[in-house]
Amino acid sequence: MPSPRHKVVIVGGGFGGLSAAKALGKANVDIVLIDRRNHHLFQPLLYQVATAALSPSEVAWPIRHLLRRQDNVRVLMGTVSGVDTKAKRVLLEDGAQEPFDSLVLATGAQHAYFGHDEWETFAPGLKTVEDATAIRRKLLLALEAAERETDDERRKGLLTFTIIGGGPTGVEMAGAIIELGRASIRGQFNTLDPKHLRVVLIEGGERVLSNFDPELSDYTLKALRRMGVEVELGRMVSGIDAESVRFGDQRIETHTVIWAAGVAASPVVKWLGIEGDRAGRAKVAPDLSVPGLEDVYVIGDVASVTQANGKPVPGVAPAAKQAGKHVARVIKQKLAGRPAEPFRYKHAGDLATIGKSSAVIDFGFTKVKGWPAWWLWGIAHIYFLVETRTRIFITLSWLWIYLTGQRSARLITHGEAASQKPLEEVDEN
Repeated sequence: MPSPRHKVVIVGGGFGGLSAAKALGKANVDIVLIDRRNHHLFQPLLYQVATAALSPSEVAWPIRHLLRRQDNVRVLMGTVSGVDTKAKRVLLEDGAQEPFDSLVLATGAQHAYFGHDEWETFAPGLKTVEDATAIRRKLLLALEAAERETDDERRKGLLTFTIIGGGPTGVEMAGAIIELGRASIRGQFNTLDPKHLRVVLIEGGERVLSNFDPELSDYTLKALRRMGVEVELGRMVSGIDAESVRFGDQRIETHTVIWAAGVAASPVVKWLGIEGDRAGRAKVAPDLSVPGLEDVYVIGDVASVTQANGKPVPGVAPAAKQAGKHVARVIKQKLAGRPAEPFRYKHAGDLATIGKSSAVIDFGFTKVKGWPAWWLWGIAHIYFLVETRTRIFITLSWLWIYLTGQRSARLITHGEAASQKPLEEVDEN
């Protein structure tokens, strides 16, 4: 009997895991890709689902569909509960086990509330399609509740939307919410006025987009404030409840809070029984393998990788994709008896959009801002989408929003009429 082929198990169908699977498409290996969801998510555009610019199907695609042309891959939908590194098996919650010869862990990050996990109930983050649709529902229901509210103070709280965290996600959400709210209110509600909409962005540091050049951070701050976003800098959040946020010595009444302040690695470190960094990420060798564990690799947001220049590799989609391709190359090199190469990250630049006609891009060697940056941002995101059909649909959606200000995905779906339940109790089917 012929000896079985080398088996590669990949945990996570995000940018890193999918890139690794595709890069191994023609290799003499068998691949098993495990993910607790059946879809790959284009996370950079998830905020547009949350703000009703796009529908979930335009930013997420079934993993099986994306890998349908690879004969050497098998996709399993399941939740990983651990890894037996000695027996070389991945353990699943339902009791199943998946043996491996090489293991690639690309599980991504989760929300981090800095020791205040109780805040998650009132301030959801944005990492999954479920997060995005829940936030969209909450935003739109707040407008509907404000339309019916007769108490001025409660209406003010309903029309106050707070984002915590001034990174790219926070900035993009702030601009998108103010555009969504004003476009929705104008001419479509009887008792609401666009000038009553309030969007507050709270950042604990001294500037927004802290990983960008200070000049671009300053431009972004001014652009947000011109749009009407209230930006609070240098203030740490000290409390969140169902009706307010406390930061510094202030308290604002707000019924909709979105968390964009921090992420933590998924439990890969615990699975492997190794030491992680302060954010819970696995410390890996230059070739992205885990020291002391043969044929185990960690990539993406869950890996702590230091570049040759001493700087950490950022937790962004391009870095995860490059890492996935690199690990595939390392596995093929080892099978061929060649030494593994160290991972070299090629930074393509930092991008963030502020509104429908403004963005900032930091390429390092040059900076772009304003309308030209917005066009470059759009072209870059369209280019990296995985399907031609999706590129066409998203381009048309953006064009429609640019010309009319209206968002086609502005739907609230639930089992009962919103009037029959309080705002926070309505569930989406």
